[in-house]
Amino acid sequence: MIQETPHLALELKVLRKSFGKTEVIRGLDLSIHPGERIGIMGPNGAGKSTLFDVMSGRCIPSSGQIWLHGHRIDGKKPYKINRMGLSRSFQRSNIFPNLSVFENLRCAVLWSLGYRYTLFKFLAHLNDVNDRATELMHLVKLDHQRHVQALNLTHAAQRVLELGMTLACDARVILLDEPTSGMSRSETEHMISLIRSATQGKTLVTIEHDMGVIFDLADKIAVLVQGELLVFDTPDAIRANAGVREAYLG
Repeated sequence: MIQETPHLALELKVLRKSFGKTEVIRGLDLSIHPGERIGIMGPNGAGKSTLFDVMSGRCIPSSGQIWLHGHRIDGKKPYKINRMGLSRSFQRSNIFPNLSVFENLRCAVLWSLGYRYTLFKFLAHLNDVNDRATELMHLVKLDHQRHVQALNLTHAAQRVLELGMTLACDARVILLDEPTSGMSRSETEHMISLIRSATQGKTLVTIEHDMGVIFDLADKIAVLVQGELLVFDTPDAIRANAGVREAYLG
């Protein structure tokens, strides 16, 4: 019988996910320790986003197990997994475009605390919510854009706002799906710096197509190829791995 290994932040055990006859995740084993920063990379179609969907509860695995800080989470609803300590961002921005920066963060905090959105008229009296939203806004350095509607932010600032919303529940494990996608080099460098500071002390798992970001940010890198774990090692070892070069270059 498969059992969780103590003292791991996240553990995947013989994880599989199929859509019909197509197996996208193939018997994946992965162990991540608290506080580690892990990069997930692989060619298109490697199964990276499906892996995040399964880990966060958006998809139910076909078989295998997922453990989060000693608690089994595979098959649970996304909101339950979130409240157990795992939060994720998405490839496409998941913000409320007609709300301000502060209001977006406040919505994320409301949801994480279990408040119903029907309580909007009482928001001025919810000091815990307003204080947490202000704290998040400062954490991701958007104080100066507090009252700006999200739709009027630059693409990079929208991604920063989504980072703040992802952090709203103070989860111990953070999954970021291509957080620097579509950014310029200077914007990317700013985002990497924000991710480092905002997730300090947390366990971070990041999908990125920009290998420079992965090598700059990650302590260890997992390379997926056709749903299988090709290698899981330090950035230096990944750079030197002939199998990784072949997977990307053919």
